[in-house]
Amino acid sequence: GDMVFVVLHLPDPGSDAAQVGEVAIFVGHNYVLSVRRRSRQDFLGVRERCEREPLLLRHGSGFVLYALMDAVVDRYFPMIDDFESELETIEEHIFDHGAARGNIERLYALKRRTTVLRHAAGPLLEVAGKLHGGRVPEVCTGSQEYFRDVHDHLSRINGAIDTIRDTIGTAIQVNLSMVTIEESETTKRLAAWAAIFAVSTALAGIWGMNFEHMPELKWAFGYPMALAVIFCSGAVLYWRFRKTGWL
Repeated sequence: GDMVFVVLHLPDPGSDAAQVGEVAIFVGHNYVLSVRRRSRQDFLGVRERCEREPLLLRHGSGFVLYALMDAVVDRYFPMIDDFESELETIEEHIFDHGAARGNIERLYALKRRTTVLRHAAGPLLEVAGKLHGGRVPEVCTGSQEYFRDVHDHLSRINGAIDTIRDTIGTAIQVNLSMVTIEESETTKRLAAWAAIFAVSTALAGIWGMNFEHMPELKWAFGYPMALAVIFCSGAVLYWRFRKTGWL
């Protein structure tokens, strides 16, 4: 029609929490009005581009809308690169001993950030699709190929986000498995030491019973023999547990 109203989600590449602002754009035949919300980023680069390539303005205000959308979409790519780099760093330490719990916390934080970015980029894909195909608004007539380029970029962005989210999900499952394995290893060690001390406790309990007729109590070598049996049984169990990897 005579006017197009578009709301774009504007990511902040410098934010650790993947903050997303909004820019509302009103486009008519002879004007383009943009209003930013929760964002300090400007569009001076868009103005410079239009001034540098005045022939492109023959497409009218529709090209300015494309230039604004293209500038917004380009700001998603650095965040995608940061997410991929952070994920690669976590994956490098995914099998480090004792690092599983910390990795899970970092992965969940990264997943929240990618979710925010996915919710921001998803609607833009639909908007770009309507502007390059189907019933194109009159003010955007002649700029369809430019909007197709934006649509292609957004398709890549959404695909990359989905890939990152899938990889994060796999990494979380692997880390949870590592936590289970570490807990199992701890349980095995505790069980092994408990078995070693159980033998000495059992022998000490037997010889500590208050019976009058216990041959070992009257034997001159009874005490050192008891210590030797306790030590040898513990040593044998320790060796066996070490051999099987329990200790």
